[in-house]
Amino acid sequence: MLEQMGKSAREASWQLAQLSTKQKNAALEQIADLLEQESAAILAANEKDIEQARANGMSPALQDRLLLTPERLKNIADDVRKVCQLADPVGQVIDGNLLDSGLNLQRRRVPLGVVGVIYEARPNVTVDVAALCLKTGNAAILRGGKETHNTNLAITDVIQKALKNSGISANAIQAINNPDRELVAQLLKLDRYVDMLIPRGGAGLHKLCREQSTIPVITGGIGVLSHIC
Repeated sequence: MLEQMGKSAREASWQLAQLSTKQKNAALEQIADLLEQESAAILAANEKDIEQARANGMSPALQDRLLLTPERLKNIADDVRKVCQLADPVGQVIDGNLLDSGLNLQRRRVPLGVVGVIYEARPNVTVDVAALCLKTGNAAILRGGKETHNTNLAITDVIQKALKNSGISANAIQAINNPDRELVAQLLKLDRYVDMLIPRGGAGLHKLCREQSTIPVITGGIGVLSHIC
């Protein structure tokens, strides 16, 4: 399963790396529009996750973290539109100089390729990661928490539909649709296809990724990247 996901993500990343800013922004606008147009399906899936959370005795605070409402979903869609307004980093010159020989050397920003992201019970992260990866020309393999399983699948379906409508491979954004934790261990070893791994969660998740991943890992605290392994 993951082997095929990795292979198709790699192939999609080649297309993403060649997209213009206009093409990427059009796809982001399409994602935002479809999130609103198909909100009923997303909210219905989210209700299933909330019902399961209640049955499992999840605290009200954690339930609120995974809850989507029409207003919250609209805010998520608006956040995607804000990503359109960000400068496209791909191709930006970081630094460079002209050598005495006349050779002009430059360092330019380029996409990483395929990014793997592991995160917990926040359904908005699915959209955040997809939007930022698309803007930066990277494909993504997402593994959200089991608590938001149904919501994440519904959101991913909408994102992939938007990508297809925009002429972009749906494999550019994929989600692991099986909550089995063994798949996390497999993802950590998928270095043949995944170029960077980003865990977004607690200290335990960060420690697991740093110790077991064969892929470079970026971990961080609240808003600050703290380790590149």
